Amino acid sequence: MDQTLINRLKDIAVSESGFLFDPYSGSTFNTNGTGRLILQLLKQGKDIEAIQSEIKNHFKVSEEDIRTDIYEFINLLKEAELLPKSFHF
Repeated sequence: MDQTLINRLKDIAVSESGFLFDPYSGSTFNTNGTGRLILQLLKQGKDIEAIQSEIKNHFKVSEEDIRTDIYEFINLLKEAELLPKSFHF
């Protein structure tokens, strides 16, 4: 993952309740525990396989559902302008 993107992701504030705030764009977003975990792993520069593995360790969900959830969350972050539209794994 691009270091500039990782640095930008690190600046996104995340509350315990799942409220996200991007100080660059002013965008806000609410998420659940899974979303917070995905964002935390993205901030660490993890790839899709590492994120899937970590989620599988925390939740009892099929790999197909995990992958779908990750991509849906990424698309929501793009729509909220918390990730650039060009972002992809």
